[in-house]
Amino acid sequence: MSKTQIQSIVYGPVPSWRLGRSLGIDPVSTKGKTCSFDCIYCQLGRTIHPLTERRRFVTPDVLRKQLAAVEDVPIDTVTFSGVGEPTLAINLSELVAVVREAMANHPVAILTNASLIWRQDVQSDLKHFDIVAAKVDAPNEALFQAINRPAGQISLAQIIDGIREFREDFIGKLALQMMFVQANRDQAKQMAALARKLRPDEVQLNTPLRPCPVHPLSATEMAAINAEFAGLPTINVYTAERPQVAPVDVQATSRRRPRESCIAGQ
Repeated sequence: MSKTQIQSIVYGPVPSWRLGRSLGIDPVSTKGKTCSFDCIYCQLGRTIHPLTERRRFVTPDVLRKQLAAVEDVPIDTVTFSGVGEPTLAINLSELVAVVREAMANHPVAILTNASLIWRQDVQSDLKHFDIVAAKVDAPNEALFQAINRPAGQISLAQIIDGIREFREDFIGKLALQMMFVQANRDQAKQMAALARKLRPDEVQLNTPLRPCPVHPLSATEMAAINAEFAGLPTINVYTAERPQVAPVDVQATSRRRPRESCIAGQ
Protein backbone atom coordinates (compact mmCIF):
# COMPACT_ATOMS: atom_id res chain seq x y z
CA MET A 1 0.00 0.00 0.00
CA SER A 2 1.24 3.49 -0.81
CA LYS A 3 2.92 5.46 1.96
CA THR A 4 0.53 8.30 1.19
CA GLN A 5 -2.44 6.04 1.82
CA ILE A 6 -4.96 7.33 4.36
CA GLN A 7 -7.46 5.19 6.21
CA SER A 8 -10.68 6.67 4.88
CA ILE A 9 -11.60 5.18 1.51
CA VAL A 10 -15.36 5.33 2.04
CA TYR A 11 -16.97 8.74 2.60
CA GLY A 12 -20.38 10.38 2.62
CA PRO A 13 -23.09 9.79 1.84
CA VAL A 14 -23.29 13.12 0.04
CA PRO A 15 -26.37 14.85 -1.42
CA SER A 16 -25.61 14.43 -5.11
CA TRP A 17 -27.69 16.39 -7.65
CA ARG A 18 -26.94 13.62 -10.13
CA LEU A 19 -27.02 10.43 -8.05
CA GLY A 20 -29.16 11.07 -4.98
CA ARG A 21 -27.80 9.87 -1.63
CA SER A 22 -24.35 8.90 -2.85
CA LEU A 23 -21.87 6.84 -0.82
CA GLY A 24 -18.39 7.75 -2.05
CA ILE A 25 -15.57 5.32 -2.74
CA ASP A 26 -12.10 6.82 -3.23
CA PRO A 27 -9.94 4.22 -5.01
CA VAL A 28 -6.93 6.57 -5.08
CA SER A 29 -7.23 8.16 -1.64
CA THR A 30 -3.82 9.86 -1.46
CA LYS A 31 -3.10 12.79 0.85
CA GLY A 32 -2.61 15.16 -2.07
CA LYS A 33 -4.63 15.13 -5.28
CA THR A 34 -3.42 12.46 -7.70
CA CYS A 35 -4.85 13.13 -11.14
CA SER A 36 -4.20 13.09 -14.86
CA PHE A 37 -5.76 16.58 -15.10
CA ASP A 38 -5.18 19.87 -13.27
CA CYS A 39 -8.52 21.52 -14.10
CA ILE A 40 -8.77 25.27 -13.54
CA TYR A 41 -12.02 24.83 -11.60
CA CYS A 42 -11.18 21.85 -9.38
CA GLN A 43 -12.63 22.12 -5.88
CA LEU A 44 -9.68 20.11 -4.57
CA GLY A 45 -7.07 22.63 -5.69
CA ARG A 46 -3.95 21.98 -7.75
CA THR A 47 -2.84 18.48 -8.70
CA ILE A 48 0.00 17.53 -6.34
CA HIS A 49 0.77 14.21 -8.00
CA PRO A 50 0.23 14.36 -11.79
CA LEU A 51 -0.08 10.82 -13.08
CA THR A 52 -1.14 9.03 -16.26
CA GLU A 53 -0.04 5.47 -15.44
CA ARG A 54 -2.33 3.20 -13.46
CA ARG A 55 -1.24 2.00 -10.01
CA ARG A 56 -2.58 0.13 -6.99
CA PHE A 57 -3.52 2.58 -4.23
CA VAL A 58 -5.90 0.72 -1.90
CA THR A 59 -6.57 -2.96 -1.25
CA PRO A 60 -9.87 -4.81 -1.53
CA ASP A 61 -9.55 -5.99 2.08
CA VAL A 62 -9.38 -2.44 3.44
CA LEU A 63 -12.36 -1.41 1.35
CA ARG A 64 -14.33 -4.46 2.47
CA LYS A 65 -13.77 -3.63 6.15
CA GLN A 66 -14.80 0.00 5.70
CA LEU A 67 -17.96 -0.92 3.78
CA ALA A 68 -18.99 -3.23 6.61
CA ALA A 69 -19.12 -0.20 8.91
CA VAL A 70 -21.67 1.62 6.71
CA GLU A 71 -23.80 -1.27 5.48
CA ASP A 72 -26.91 0.05 7.24
CA VAL A 73 -26.57 3.66 6.04
CA PRO A 74 -29.45 4.62 3.69
CA ILE A 75 -28.13 5.42 0.23
CA ASP A 76 -29.25 5.48 -3.41
CA THR A 77 -25.93 4.97 -5.21
CA VAL A 78 -22.35 3.91 -4.56
CA THR A 79 -20.04 6.27 -6.45
CA PHE A 80 -16.34 5.95 -7.24
CA SER A 81 -14.78 9.42 -7.12
CA GLY A 82 -12.57 11.11 -4.52
CA VAL A 83 -9.27 13.02 -4.47
CA GLY A 84 -8.14 12.12 -7.95
CA GLU A 85 -8.99 10.29 -11.15
CA PRO A 86 -10.49 6.92 -10.12
CA THR A 87 -9.48 5.06 -13.30
CA LEU A 88 -5.84 5.50 -12.23
CA ALA A 89 -6.52 2.60 -9.83
CA ILE A 90 -5.27 -0.47 -11.69
CA ASN A 91 -7.32 -2.78 -9.45
CA LEU A 92 -10.56 -0.90 -10.13
CA SER A 93 -12.48 -4.00 -11.21
CA GLU A 94 -11.49 -5.79 -7.98
CA LEU A 95 -12.77 -2.87 -5.91
CA VAL A 96 -16.06 -2.81 -7.83
CA ALA A 97 -16.47 -6.52 -7.09
CA VAL A 98 -16.09 -5.80 -3.37
CA VAL A 99 -18.77 -3.12 -3.58
CA ARG A 100 -21.09 -5.47 -5.50
CA GLU A 101 -20.71 -8.06 -2.75
CA ALA A 102 -21.25 -5.63 0.12
CA MET A 103 -23.87 -3.34 -1.47
CA ALA A 104 -25.69 -5.71 -3.78
CA ASN A 105 -28.92 -3.73 -3.90
CA HIS A 106 -27.45 -0.42 -5.08
CA PRO A 107 -26.24 0.75 -8.49
CA VAL A 108 -22.53 1.51 -8.76
CA ALA A 109 -21.39 4.68 -10.54
CA ILE A 110 -18.07 6.30 -11.42
CA LEU A 111 -17.20 9.93 -12.09
CA THR A 112 -14.24 9.95 -14.48
CA ASN A 113 -12.41 12.67 -16.38
CA ALA A 114 -12.22 10.15 -19.25
CA SER A 115 -8.49 10.81 -19.72
CA LEU A 116 -7.72 7.08 -19.94
CA ILE A 117 -10.93 5.87 -21.58
CA TRP A 118 -9.09 5.24 -24.86
CA ARG A 119 -7.26 2.35 -23.14
CA GLN A 120 -8.81 -1.10 -23.55
CA ASP A 121 -8.07 -2.09 -19.94
CA VAL A 122 -9.86 1.02 -18.67
CA GLN A 123 -12.85 0.41 -20.93
CA SER A 124 -13.01 -3.16 -19.64
CA ASP A 125 -13.03 -1.93 -16.03
CA LEU A 126 -15.66 0.72 -16.72
CA LYS A 127 -18.04 -1.91 -18.08
CA HIS A 128 -18.36 -3.24 -14.52
CA PHE A 129 -20.27 -0.08 -13.54
CA ASP A 130 -23.98 0.62 -13.87
CA ILE A 131 -23.39 4.34 -14.46
CA VAL A 132 -20.35 5.96 -16.08
CA ALA A 133 -20.20 9.78 -16.03
CA ALA A 134 -17.39 10.89 -18.36
CA LYS A 135 -16.08 14.45 -18.46
CA VAL A 136 -15.99 16.59 -21.62
CA ASP A 137 -15.39 20.31 -20.99
CA ALA A 138 -14.26 21.53 -24.39
CA PRO A 139 -15.08 21.09 -28.10
CA ASN A 140 -11.52 21.67 -29.33
CA GLU A 141 -7.95 20.89 -28.35
CA ALA A 142 -6.86 24.42 -27.45
CA LEU A 143 -9.71 24.91 -24.99
CA PHE A 144 -9.24 21.42 -23.60
CA GLN A 145 -5.59 22.19 -22.83
CA ALA A 146 -6.52 25.55 -21.26
CA ILE A 147 -9.33 24.23 -19.03
CA ASN A 148 -8.30 20.69 -18.12
CA ARG A 149 -4.50 21.09 -18.26
CA PRO A 150 -3.82 17.37 -18.84
CA ALA A 151 -0.64 15.62 -17.79
CA GLY A 152 1.55 13.91 -20.33
CA GLN A 153 0.39 13.64 -23.94
CA ILE A 154 -3.36 13.23 -23.34
CA SER A 155 -5.42 14.79 -26.14
CA LEU A 156 -9.09 15.61 -26.56
CA ALA A 157 -9.20 13.50 -29.73
CA GLN A 158 -8.11 10.44 -27.70
CA ILE A 159 -10.86 11.07 -25.19
CA ILE A 160 -13.62 11.61 -27.75
CA ASP A 161 -12.61 8.50 -29.70
CA GLY A 162 -12.46 6.53 -26.45
CA ILE A 163 -15.93 7.61 -25.33
CA ARG A 164 -17.35 6.85 -28.77
CA GLU A 165 -15.81 3.37 -28.75
CA PHE A 166 -16.93 2.70 -25.17
CA ARG A 167 -20.48 3.80 -26.01
CA GLU A 168 -20.79 1.05 -28.63
CA ASP A 169 -20.49 -1.84 -26.15
CA PHE A 170 -21.55 -0.35 -22.81
CA ILE A 171 -24.98 -1.58 -21.70
CA GLY A 172 -25.24 0.68 -18.63
CA LYS A 173 -26.02 4.39 -18.39
CA LEU A 174 -23.49 6.72 -20.01
CA ALA A 175 -23.56 10.35 -18.90
CA LEU A 176 -21.44 13.24 -20.12
CA GLN A 177 -20.26 15.66 -17.41
CA MET A 178 -19.85 19.14 -18.86
CA MET A 179 -18.49 21.90 -16.63
CA PHE A 180 -19.17 25.43 -17.84
CA VAL A 181 -17.09 28.43 -16.79
CA GLN A 182 -16.27 31.77 -18.40
CA ALA A 183 -13.64 30.12 -20.60
CA ASN A 184 -16.13 27.87 -22.44
CA ARG A 185 -19.51 29.53 -21.88
CA ASP A 186 -19.62 30.69 -25.51
CA GLN A 187 -18.99 27.17 -26.78
CA ALA A 188 -22.30 25.67 -25.67
CA LYS A 189 -23.58 25.12 -29.21
CA GLN A 190 -20.37 23.30 -30.16
CA MET A 191 -20.50 21.28 -26.94
CA ALA A 192 -24.08 20.27 -27.66
CA ALA A 193 -23.12 19.17 -31.18
CA LEU A 194 -20.36 17.03 -29.70
CA ALA A 195 -22.78 15.50 -27.20
CA ARG A 196 -25.17 14.56 -30.00
CA LYS A 197 -22.37 12.69 -31.77
CA LEU A 198 -21.49 10.76 -28.59
CA ARG A 199 -25.12 9.74 -27.90
CA PRO A 200 -25.09 9.76 -24.08
CA ASP A 201 -28.07 8.72 -21.97
CA GLU A 202 -27.73 12.00 -20.07
CA VAL A 203 -25.82 15.28 -20.25
CA GLN A 204 -24.94 16.76 -16.84
CA LEU A 205 -24.60 20.55 -17.15
CA ASN A 206 -22.50 21.87 -14.32
CA THR A 207 -20.78 25.04 -13.10
CA PRO A 208 -18.44 25.17 -10.06
CA LEU A 209 -20.64 26.07 -7.09
CA ARG A 210 -18.09 24.97 -4.51
CA PRO A 211 -15.13 27.21 -3.60
CA CYS A 212 -12.49 27.13 -6.35
CA PRO A 213 -10.23 29.52 -8.31
CA VAL A 214 -12.89 30.44 -10.91
CA HIS A 215 -16.38 31.91 -10.56
CA PRO A 216 -19.48 29.91 -11.47
CA LEU A 217 -21.92 30.96 -14.14
CA SER A 218 -25.29 32.23 -12.95
CA ALA A 219 -28.52 30.27 -13.09
CA THR A 220 -29.63 32.48 -15.98
CA GLU A 221 -26.43 31.79 -17.92
CA MET A 222 -26.78 28.05 -17.30
CA ALA A 223 -30.41 28.15 -18.47
CA ALA A 224 -29.26 29.70 -21.76
CA ILE A 225 -26.63 26.98 -22.13
CA ASN A 226 -29.25 24.35 -21.35
CA ALA A 227 -31.35 25.65 -24.26
CA GLU A 228 -28.55 24.79 -26.70
CA PHE A 229 -28.94 21.14 -25.70
CA ALA A 230 -32.56 20.95 -26.85
CA GLY A 231 -33.54 17.40 -27.73
CA LEU A 232 -30.90 15.88 -25.45
CA PRO A 233 -31.67 14.46 -21.97
CA THR A 234 -30.08 17.00 -19.62
CA ILE A 235 -29.81 17.67 -15.92
CA ASN A 236 -28.76 21.11 -14.65
CA VAL A 237 -26.86 21.75 -11.42
CA TYR A 238 -29.12 24.71 -10.56
CA THR A 239 -32.46 22.99 -11.08
CA ALA A 240 -31.76 19.40 -9.99
CA GLU A 241 -33.04 18.32 -6.58
CA ARG A 242 -30.65 17.36 -3.79
CA PRO A 243 -31.64 14.95 -1.03
CA GLN A 244 -31.01 15.62 2.64
CA VAL A 245 -28.23 13.41 4.01
CA ALA A 246 -25.86 13.31 6.95
CA PRO A 247 -22.32 12.02 6.27
CA VAL A 248 -20.99 9.27 8.50
CA ASP A 249 -17.55 10.91 8.69
CA VAL A 250 -17.71 14.68 8.22
CA GLN A 251 -13.95 15.15 7.97
CA ALA A 252 -13.48 12.44 5.35
CA THR A 253 -16.39 13.79 3.34
CA SER A 254 -15.41 17.46 3.41
CA ARG A 255 -11.91 16.51 2.26
CA ARG A 256 -13.36 15.27 -1.02
CA ARG A 257 -16.40 17.50 -1.23
CA PRO A 258 -16.09 21.08 0.09
CA ARG A 259 -19.32 22.85 0.94
CA GLU A 260 -21.02 24.82 -1.80
CA SER A 261 -20.10 28.48 -1.90
CA CYS A 262 -22.54 31.27 -1.08
CA ILE A 263 -22.00 32.35 -4.70
CA ALA A 264 -24.24 29.46 -5.68
CA GLY A 265 -27.35 31.44 -4.90
CA GLN A 266 -26.56 34.19 -7.36
